[in-house]
Amino acid sequence: MTPEIDDLFAAIRAEHGSSALDRVEEMLEPRRRSETRHPLQQDAKWVLPGISQTPWHDPYTYPELTPLVTALESHHAQIKADQERAWADRRDSFSDYEHYLVRQQNWQALYLYRDGALVEDSQCVAPTAYRVLKEHAVDTEVICPLLESHFSTLLPGASIKPHCDLWNFSINLHLAIDIPQGAGLRVAEEARTWDEGKCLLFDYSFEHEAWNGNDTRTRTCLLADLWHPETTAAERLALTALMREIQKMMAG
Repeated sequence: MTPEIDDLFAAIRAEHGSSALDRVEEMLEPRRRSETRHPLQQDAKWVLPGISQTPWHDPYTYPELTPLVTALESHHAQIKADQERAWADRRDSFSDYEHYLVRQQNWQALYLYRDGALVEDSQCVAPTAYRVLKEHAVDTEVICPLLESHFSTLLPGASIKPHCDLWNFSINLHLAIDIPQGAGLRVAEEARTWDEGKCLLFDYSFEHEAWNGNDTRTRTCLLADLWHPETTAAERLALTALMREIQKMMAG
């Protein structure tokens, strides 16, 4: 760790208690790790100890996420109408999705939140989703500033290969916008489909894959990367600074 990170960790411990970052420090020293990873979680880069090894989660289980889930589902019709209008009239607002530097032309994204901030240009393109996200995820700080929120559109026949994402301390929320027959998602050993207008919540440090097996229709969800509810405020502060520093060093 850098001196700046050491100083930040010391300040967090002074405010939140000497043991506030024990799990973060254990994550950084795998030999000290007391828990064994799930077999389908092995390819994740960072696994914070003590997080439930649960691939699928009930979106309504966690009080801090319930307002966001409720708002997204209750505004589904307008969010879908905005997205369909954007797809028809503002296609230049969408771009090939880059998943850890792997670009997929058949996976299109319209970003609402990226690089730690709302994407202001998306406010006029997808106003309902932008407002709900701002009020219930950004302003409430349940969104993970290290990651993003975007409309995710798989073109007909497109698929996303099995993979693990980088870590387990954030969690992925999907609002099903437009789901054709033949689309699905597998997380760990269980495959599900989306129920249009409803949310799915899963831990993407587990191996997962998605597909649109429909030959004529796109599949669209609204994705949001949220802090895992089992992380603490102190851990979130530390992890944000730590991962940004690691990303900076890797980019350099």
